[in-house]
Amino acid sequence: MSRGFVCFNAGSSSLKFAVYAEWDGALALSSRGQVDGLDHAPRLVARAPDGKTIEERQLDARSGYAAILSAVVGWVEHHLAPAQLAAVGHRVVHGGNRHAGPALVTPGLLAELAALSPLAPLHQPHNLEAIGAMARLHPGLPQVACFDTAFHLGNPRISRLYALPGDLAGDGLVRYGFHGLSYEHVATALPAVEPRARGRVVAAHLGSGASMCALVDGKSVASTMGFSALDGLPMATRCGDIDPGLLLYLLQEKQIAPEVLERQLYHDAGLLGVSGVSGDMRELLASAEPRARDAVDLFVYRIGRELGSLVAAAGGLDVLVFTGGIGEHAAAIRARVCEQAAWLGVRLDAEANAAGSPRIHSPDSAVAVWVVAADEEGVIARQTRTVVDGRAR
Repeated sequence: MSRGFVCFNAGSSSLKFAVYAEWDGALALSSRGQVDGLDHAPRLVARAPDGKTIEERQLDARSGYAAILSAVVGWVEHHLAPAQLAAVGHRVVHGGNRHAGPALVTPGLLAELAALSPLAPLHQPHNLEAIGAMARLHPGLPQVACFDTAFHLGNPRISRLYALPGDLAGDGLVRYGFHGLSYEHVATALPAVEPRARGRVVAAHLGSGASMCALVDGKSVASTMGFSALDGLPMATRCGDIDPGLLLYLLQEKQIAPEVLERQLYHDAGLLGVSGVSGDMRELLASAEPRARDAVDLFVYRIGRELGSLVAAAGGLDVLVFTGGIGEHAAAIRARVCEQAAWLGVRLDAEANAAGSPRIHSPDSAVAVWVVAADEEGVIARQTRTVVDGRAR
């Protein structure tokens, strides 16, 4: 009997999923989709691998999260038949310092991950809510937590330290890094197309959440995100790198309540905060508002700054990779980043970039430049199968 695996990426207002079927030992994407409007008007949309819509219907918001999840799982099981659903994999943003790989969900693990929620308040509670609802719906079905932080746990120790007093430094206050599932996919997919993939690579995951990662021999050595997913590049609504003295000033001198400041830094800052227009790069690029241009300029400038830092951490640059929604679809941003990186020997093939080709460097470029489609769900599916098969053995 063939097996199926469903991967969930749960957020505050949406639940994304991807379904994989195992045929002759290989995993193949069967469908993907999401439920938007969880909090008011949930709508299920599922698509075939080619993007064609195969299911679209409204769900009842009054029935609650578990019932919505049940509807999704019911659709998945029907779609998979005759293959049987073997396990569920979940994107979990924070795995702390203990988990350098995926882990089978247990009550003890859930308690441990819940304690990490303050480090990722936008994501962790929703990731865990989906796990809990799934456990009540299918108590015997194995669930696997796949961590965004795991890929970075092998970073050099010195790169993870903050210059804090010893009584604080021992309390898990280190740089973690995020988007690890995306970077793991880059590390896995890039060698198939680029001979220098095992060299010095900087990957830029640019989307509503944005970060960059330096890789050497396919392993993370540094990341722009640190203790929390607020750090590094300015994002759609998150502030990115900010002077801690500025935060102290807002708390002490401006008397901003911590919970208000948290909301502003996570939900009202970033590209939205600078532009006053939107956190969506597509809208910003189409806008004539001066503040929208400021937001785009700041985004590109910060990418250039962080690129220099990561090249230093990697000891040079052989390959630059763009991934994520902006990285894959915003040719104008890629062009500006590459122009800014000319000092590193980056030369862009403007026609290939405009056409959305995967290889976008010119023949005389000292650095290879690629666009790699993000596939975090594929990584989750493979990790989930590995954990389940290991458990069976």
